[in-house]
Amino acid sequence: MPQQGAAEHSPVETKRGEIQVKSIRPVTVLAALAVALAPAGALAQRQPPSPDQRIQRLERQVDELQRRVYPKGRPADTAGYVDDPAATQASVMSLDQRLDALERQMTDMLRQSEENGNRLRNVETGLGQLKADEDQRISALEQRMSAAESAAPAPSQPAPDNSAAGPQKPKPRPTTQQPKTSDAAPAADTTDQASAEPASDPGEDAYSEGFHQWEAGNYDQAISTLKAFVSTYPKHRRVSYANNLIGRAELDKGDARAAAATLLANYRSNPGGDRAPDSLYYLGQALTKLGQAGQACKAYAELDAVYGAKIRPDLKKLETDAKAQTNCS
Repeated sequence: MPQQGAAEHSPVETKRGEIQVKSIRPVTVLAALAVALAPAGALAQRQPPSPDQRIQRLERQVDELQRRVYPKGRPADTAGYVDDPAATQASVMSLDQRLDALERQMTDMLRQSEENGNRLRNVETGLGQLKADEDQRISALEQRMSAAESAAPAPSQPAPDNSAAGPQKPKPRPTTQQPKTSDAAPAADTTDQASAEPASDPGEDAYSEGFHQWEAGNYDQAISTLKAFVSTYPKHRRVSYANNLIGRAELDKGDARAAAATLLANYRSNPGGDRAPDSLYYLGQALTKLGQAGQACKAYAELDAVYGAKIRPDLKKLETDAKAQTNCS
């Protein structure tokens, strides 16, 4: 029995032991599995993120950085790309500087335009003033001539134009102040004297006396004698000669202004007189001496317009030379 009980106990024990072994063995396996699986989970958690996760994380970081750098608003949509950089403070400042430079250039252009306008207005004002001064001087000269004409005795009746009276170009005299005037003047009056009336004519004698005084260079005496002749014989045929010779004597002695007044009065008072064309020519000479070349050209133009083909050849040659010297068109 004991052997049998022992035998039975032993297997039980053995069985129990096996049971115990069997019951212990799953726990050991689970523990081993837990120990084995624990590092595996940790390793699984420590694996590097995928590229998409990394890109998402970078985008979130960039967004956060942009919110900090641009608190008032995000930059252009192209910000962050090398090919299309975002607007920076330096670029904005550069644009401002360029705009300022453009504004300064526009201001300079406007200023220059205004200055040019002012210069143009000044030039126009100067030209207007010059024209007004010239008109005033001409008016004063005409008033003087009118006063001299009114002070002179009544002019004689217009005499017919005698182009065949002979050349007006006299022989030169030693005492002369105007080469062209002296070359042209004496011959005319010498011919005038040659074609004079008989010696019994007192008017002709008075004119001849004045002519000889002018020819000798005694201009003041000649002027007085010729003025007395015109006053005494206002209707004599030599009145046109005498008035023209008075103007030439004044021109020869250097009084160009008085000569211009006398010659213009002789032309206007007796345009049909024998020496009216000569007075226009010597009027141009007097105006040239006064520095009024433009008015001198007008006198020559009126000589051509009024007398034309009636001008004596010698006087026409003198006029042509005078036009060339005065640069008349």
